[in-house]
Amino acid sequence: MRRLERRVVYENAWMSLTEDTVERRDGSVGLYAVTHSREFALVIPFDGERFHLVEQFRYPVGRRLWEFPQGSVAQPADITPAEVAAIELAEEAGLEAAQWHVLGYLHAGYGRSSGGFHVFLALDLTSVPHRREVEEQDMRTGVFTEDEVWSLVERGAMTDSHSVAALALLGRWRARGAQA
Repeated sequence: MRRLERRVVYENAWMSLTEDTVERRDGSVGLYAVTHSREFALVIPFDGERFHLVEQFRYPVGRRLWEFPQGSVAQPADITPAEVAAIELAEEAGLEAAQWHVLGYLHAGYGRSSGGFHVFLALDLTSVPHRREVEEQDMRTGVFTEDEVWSLVERGAMTDSHSVAALALLGRWRARGAQA
């Protein structure tokens, strides 16, 4: 598929929406609406027995839900994914980690978005003061066993596909013989 034209439909500091006119392989012409956003980091904080999750109100779905700490930062432009992960862990969960493992990279809905995220496992955790952003002031933290996390998923209290996919990456990492 070849892009013929791109029109920015909407743009703000965090994302943009484009409408792309494309030529398909058969020569026909069509449209794709694509959201573009910064890559982000998702952190699985694990203390050896329990996972540390955050719960917050997610405006698009109108509910408070549990998820792993995750996010992006605007500055500096050359910040590494590992640095973003450390910032998000401290900011949202009030934790620092002495050990980090890269579990993988996933796209966040590549049928409609160009964005993706890096998944990290954070171990050997220490508490630090939260540094939450204004939108995160109502965020809560909780600790859960793995069975309790899966129960949250089954009950619909954790519906974040990024968090569930990260759990799958963690399972694969463990299956290869890693310890966590």
